[in-house]
Amino acid sequence: MTARPAAWVLFLAALFGCLQLANVTGRDTPDSRNYLSYALSLGGADKTRAAGRSIAYVCASRGEKVSRDHSVDVRRFRAPDPGPGVRAECDRYYHWSVGGRLDAGQTSGRTAPFMSERFMRIFEVRPGYPLLLLPFVTVFGVTWGLWAAGVCVAAAGGVLVFLILRTLDVPVGPALTGQALYYVLPTGATAMRPMTEGTTMALTLAALWGCALVLRGRRAGPVVALSLALLFAVKHSQALFLAVCLAGACCVIGVHRRRSRRPVGDAVKTLLKVTVGAAAGTVLLARLLHYPSESESLQDLLTDHFLRPDRERPWREFFRLEVNFWVEWLRRQLAEPLFLVLVGAGAWGALRARPAFGVVLVAAGGTGVLSMAAHPDIAIGRLMVMVWLVAVVGVPLLLTTSRGFHPRTPAPQTPEGLVPSPSGV
Repeated sequence: MTARPAAWVLFLAALFGCLQLANVTGRDTPDSRNYLSYALSLGGADKTRAAGRSIAYVCASRGEKVSRDHSVDVRRFRAPDPGPGVRAECDRYYHWSVGGRLDAGQTSGRTAPFMSERFMRIFEVRPGYPLLLLPFVTVFGVTWGLWAAGVCVAAAGGVLVFLILRTLDVPVGPALTGQALYYVLPTGATAMRPMTEGTTMALTLAALWGCALVLRGRRAGPVVALSLALLFAVKHSQALFLAVCLAGACCVIGVHRRRSRRPVGDAVKTLLKVTVGAAAGTVLLARLLHYPSESESLQDLLTDHFLRPDRERPWREFFRLEVNFWVEWLRRQLAEPLFLVLVGAGAWGALRARPAFGVVLVAAGGTGVLSMAAHPDIAIGRLMVMVWLVAVVGVPLLLTTSRGFHPRTPAPQTPEGLVPSPSGV
């Protein structure tokens, strides 16, 4: 990367960060309190203090959101601001509920007991994101620390998009367009939220960058392996989904090349070995560490986070919900088809410009579909955010091919004669 493109990359990242000053708070979800208390506990805070600081952040955020909504409510904006009251009520409720659980002896693990031990176990097995938050909340405090962590994670995702596109020989302009798309599409807003999705997107992009490097004849298998290993620490289910999808993509590429009477290629074989090994390792390690099983996740979904009795026939109910979910999801997407159009254009552009990498990209985006299918809750659209990566990376590739761009076939890279397929990446 020359000095000028690097300056533009940093400028876009800095501009994105400055724009996020408009919303320092108000991005949290109910799960954010769990990750924050985990991070504070890793920093040495006891359960009471970690819970207190997490409650203060969550309740202040809720109060501010209520105040913002009230200020633009045509019917109520003249009335007194309800934000302070909401914040006080939120604070009283959480101190009562969390204090009661602490007094009852629910003190195991790193997270504060906002819910039952069974539910909190789901977050206990995700130390990666709290570890990422730790230096930020330690140096900048809770509010600004979470904001700064979000900016860094989101900015890193955009930079990785640029690196992927440049690895694929995309000109600087379209590559910067891909970085900008990452920031302005839902990927940027989701990455800014104090949740694992931003980090999982960044690590997925890191794995895709490694795949692009390998397909270009570089020895970057360790980049893919390291990305999947870090992803396991952040959210092991996503690591499994990505490893399986990438392995499936390698199989598709290999079968297609065999049928075309072309060699599979060392690059595809390398990626297949890494991803199959990562998938097997993820399953084995999760079992050895006694991580929550698929059935436990299913009961969490159907019992409103274990607030209701376990379902006797969970799979039958799950499949019924699954069908209902996808019918409703498709109906909503057809009413506002921007998502389908952009993702379709991205998939077409990637498969047209770089067929092998296009298959890998679509497979990585498919992890969003798997995540959503595993948790078919129409109110939680953020689980589908991985699919947007197909548009973010693929649309710039479509733009370059429509302008007559023809990617170069890489020259031999090693004395062993590592020559990629003539079809390109």
